[in-house]
Amino acid sequence: MIWLTWRQYRRQAWFTLAVLGALAAIVIPTGLAMHAKYEDSGLAACRAALGQASMITQTASVANCESLAHQFQQQFGGMVFVAVLFVILPVLVGVFFGAPLIAREVEQGTHRLVWTQGVSRLHWALVKFGLIGSITAVLAVGYALGVSWWFEPLVSATGRLGYFAFDVQGVVPVVYTLFALALGIFAGTYWTKVLPAMGISLVGYAVVRVAIEVFARPRYLPAQTLTFAPDSGQTPNTAAGDWVMDQGVRNAAGDMVLPNSQIGPCGPEGCGTGGAGGPGAYNWLEYQPGDRFWTFQGIETGIFAVLTAALVYFAIRRVRVLA
Repeated sequence: MIWLTWRQYRRQAWFTLAVLGALAAIVIPTGLAMHAKYEDSGLAACRAALGQASMITQTASVANCESLAHQFQQQFGGMVFVAVLFVILPVLVGVFFGAPLIAREVEQGTHRLVWTQGVSRLHWALVKFGLIGSITAVLAVGYALGVSWWFEPLVSATGRLGYFAFDVQGVVPVVYTLFALALGIFAGTYWTKVLPAMGISLVGYAVVRVAIEVFARPRYLPAQTLTFAPDSGQTPNTAAGDWVMDQGVRNAAGDMVLPNSQIGPCGPEGCGTGGAGGPGAYNWLEYQPGDRFWTFQGIETGIFAVLTAALVYFAIRRVRVLA
């Protein structure tokens, strides 16, 4: 069974390795260039000196650090578009490996031939799921490690908790990939035509990922808030990697008067833009601290691991009743 499964999917496996090799040819040289620039420009030392506190005193060194970060983003910001490829890789695994795994066999009727050769349905399913799942897990770990290293300098200025950056860092790319594979397999056991199964896998993956990212992730832990006066000399520390979810200017009564803004220093005409904040106005931020990155990674990994296990379980149950 293992040899048969390998023969059935060896072309897809070699194609996948070729794609990963092509991406590595892009990632390795650009990653080395970004890491070198990050260190040689002084940005790494500058950000290390700022520490991890959420608020710091505005000084010339802070302004210089922000200038270096801006220059780095200008030079390498285009690499974000390359990272999009790594965001969509998991769903491609589900669509092209998971969905056809059972659907193609049932569509062509070859599953019946195997079952008449003394191979039980459970054994057939476990070998297929286990072999493809193991290969997928190994490749996913490799690409997750590579992309995390490559993307590290880019996310230093924006934080690792924000949308998109979080998705290609740490361990979550691995569980995204395994979830996509399991979803494709499950879809193939219910929609036993390859093309419908592939479509369901694509749509289902997108719906689940967006729902968790938009509605669940910001609420894994209660958000914290910061308030600071415009004349305090304090400013949010970008080196802390905090995920700013909402911000603005509130008046003395606590009402939001300038959403998505930060009030400037107080002068003769008052605070903010033409004194719009009014007397007693203050800056307000709602955020998730940057040091929660691995906690959030663990929570999201657990969610997708449970979903993956559930999909595999129901896929096996479905195999038992296939005609």
